[in-house]
Amino acid sequence: MSRKTGFDVFSRRKFLRSAVTLGAAAVAGSASAQSAIDEILGSSRRGNWDDQFDARASRSATAVVSNNPIFGADSAANLQQAIVEYQDIVANGGWPMVNAQQKLQIGVNDPAVQQLRQRLIISGDLSRSAGISSAFDSYVDGAVKRFQARHGLPADGAVGEYTLKALNVSANIRLGQLRTNLVRLQSMSGDLGRRYVVVNIPAAYIEAVENGRVALRHTAIVGKIDRQSPVLNSKIYEVILNPYWTAPRSIIQKDIMPLMRKDPTYLSRNAIRLFDASGNEVAPETIDWNAEKAPNLMFRQDPGKINAMSSTKINFHNEHAVYMHDTPQQGMFNKLMRFESSGCVRVQNVRDLSVWLLKETPDWSRQQMEATIKSGVNTPIRLAEEVPVYFTYITAWAASDRAIQFRDDIYHKDGATELALQTGYGQEGGVAVGAVESDFLPQ
Repeated sequence: MSRKTGFDVFSRRKFLRSAVTLGAAAVAGSASAQSAIDEILGSSRRGNWDDQFDARASRSATAVVSNNPIFGADSAANLQQAIVEYQDIVANGGWPMVNAQQKLQIGVNDPAVQQLRQRLIISGDLSRSAGISSAFDSYVDGAVKRFQARHGLPADGAVGEYTLKALNVSANIRLGQLRTNLVRLQSMSGDLGRRYVVVNIPAAYIEAVENGRVALRHTAIVGKIDRQSPVLNSKIYEVILNPYWTAPRSIIQKDIMPLMRKDPTYLSRNAIRLFDASGNEVAPETIDWNAEKAPNLMFRQDPGKINAMSSTKINFHNEHAVYMHDTPQQGMFNKLMRFESSGCVRVQNVRDLSVWLLKETPDWSRQQMEATIKSGVNTPIRLAEEVPVYFTYITAWAASDRAIQFRDDIYHKDGATELALQTGYGQEGGVAVGAVESDFLPQ
């Protein structure tokens, strides 16, 4: 593949050779993490912190998202600076573990909040001036929300199970994660295109980038661990409105065959028709659904509201037979863990992305697209100019304002068990690994 693939192998020796250079670039005279804590604890000017409240802290702390793309011009330099900062944190003992025995949230008074404050101060989420006390006030609420936003967690300000797990990943492990992802970022250096799309698999989101700035961001659903979305570089060449869905052979064998054994009406109820190699339609009742192997037929679902891709399919060249698409079950985008597909990527608000992709293709305004979707007619549209698309695996990145982002290592590529799915894959309400993919296969 191109220069941007195969970047999961990390050379620590290579990084150490550059560490001296990075260290020399660090800002001189920065106070150590432990010194900052000692200064706060020993301050005679601080009173009782139990009544501290500032509504602005809660409102502003989650502002960690900018229109700077993951693969922006300064991305590698920002991550290098983050590495220098985390080297300093590790050298000074890291941060404390938060030993919470209850859910920590605003209004709670608990000794664990002191540990939480120290942890958030060291990572830059809480100002030193907020002090150290056992009171969970609005300053801590805002800092927790900022921390959650940086880790892809719901920014509700409460320290529950998954936020606690993320807080208690050690600074040394996070430093290793930053180093691993620096190599990945550097592999994506160079001209990515005037307009391009990035799918960041661990973050389960999409960036549409134009002239070096993020024009759109979309929540996504990506592949589960046993049906992973691949890392790839390609070009989007087509948007299909009212697409047919043709089931991949793997889904026919793993999912549709067992479903038909249980319910012979499954295909007809979901407008899925069978065709042979000559294009002749085959009746489902003529098939032996108890056979070991699936029939050598095309399983095609008609366009419509229950279609697995709903209104839209976005095609790009690749050997994995994956694509981006709409979904009839929009509620799935509200889930914390969005690793539930068979490798393809579902896009929230996909029509906005389609408008952006087609804006340089004549005669395809938003109004024309909506009218075509309403007609229900299958309509392939070739882009006037193909748009590069990059499926990437980035679990840590940084912006210039020290908003260092971390995500779970969902496919176990970072080399540390502490980083793998801290937010609870397989939790109640999720789809277990290997289960029938209910969004792709309407029940």
